[in-house]
Amino acid sequence: MGDDFTNSRSLSASIYLADKYNEYSIQIIRWILKAISLWPLPVDASFVEKIRFDFAVFICYFLIIAVMIPSGLSIFVESQESFETRFRSFGPLTFWFFGLLNYSCLLIHIDDIRICVDHVKTDWRNMTKVEDQKLMLRSAKKGRFFGAFCAIFMHSGVFSYNVSRSFGKDILHVGNSSIEVRALPYPFYSKILNAHYSPAYEFVFLIQCLSSFVVNSVTVATAGLAAALIFHACGQLKILMSRLDNLVDETDEKNTSLKQRYGIIVRHHLRALSLVTRVEKIMNFICLVELFGCTFHICIVGYYCMMDYIHGNNSNVVSYSMIITSVTLNIFVFCLIGEMLSEQGGQIAKSAYMTKWYLLTGNNANGLVLIILRSNVTVKITAGKVAQLSIATFGDVN
Repeated sequence: MGDDFTNSRSLSASIYLADKYNEYSIQIIRWILKAISLWPLPVDASFVEKIRFDFAVFICYFLIIAVMIPSGLSIFVESQESFETRFRSFGPLTFWFFGLLNYSCLLIHIDDIRICVDHVKTDWRNMTKVEDQKLMLRSAKKGRFFGAFCAIFMHSGVFSYNVSRSFGKDILHVGNSSIEVRALPYPFYSKILNAHYSPAYEFVFLIQCLSSFVVNSVTVATAGLAAALIFHACGQLKILMSRLDNLVDETDEKNTSLKQRYGIIVRHHLRALSLVTRVEKIMNFICLVELFGCTFHICIVGYYCMMDYIHGNNSNVVSYSMIITSVTLNIFVFCLIGEMLSEQGGQIAKSAYMTKWYLLTGNNANGLVLIILRSNVTVKITAGKVAQLSIATFGDVN
């Protein structure tokens, strides 16, 4: 009776610790996804929770479209705007368009996100060895760092641009005369609302700031989600390599047979690969949009930066420089984690070969051959199955 009670308490403590570590690993990305209503609801969610979720999604779509449509009308319909002004407005419009695509893609794959989150939670509960938990915790810290890093740089870059624009002035042409009016961060079609004067200016400015927060959060969410899940998968692969190193152990404490240890390794390997496959399914189209979008925005914002430097608009130069930096870092995060995943996956075959297979008797070493052959298939994240995300791809973009 006493042993059963002790074992029960030990199991409860282990589950509590695993859940604590799991919360630590996904905390940053959960905050970001909840902010834009992309955190998956539990399977047994109530009707009220589902209604609240749908309403929050509607608000996010409304905020994105509330900037896209007036900006598009201002660029393509507004006759009084010069070509230079229209071209400067085209960059933000495409940023909102790519953000809308990524938001819709994440929403479509929200069930896959739930499965990945549950997968991570189960992995934490399955790891009972302290050494394995330490490996996973190191990977979780890297995922948190990249998620927070992307959030700070993306939001600070666009927020600084919005603030600098609010202190600026635009030239409004009325007939044969020109007047100075307060500048908005993004263009707004004057036939919908005359946003150059109070209180319409403050209302439109607030809508544009909220919308920029949503679109930036979508970008941060894609990078942060990919980082959290891919680093978790890398942690699982490191645990797998540790088990391969200890495959031939004459002092096996649990007295498990070699066949059982092979089974544990193969199941662990396949489980890690299944997570990577699902992440690839979620991120496939998103990575393609990010790759194309970041390349386009680096070029067009770089042009804005050079033109403002020539005209002496130093405040805009600083804001545009921060935007270029944040966009570059965003695609760098995708390429870096893709490179790390591929490198980690390739290390499995090396670890299998470097184990003490020469101590095995008979055909017992043949199991390692299958592991090596499976590991030779590159583990990767692609952009629309067109380009593999790697440091080489980042070099091509820049």
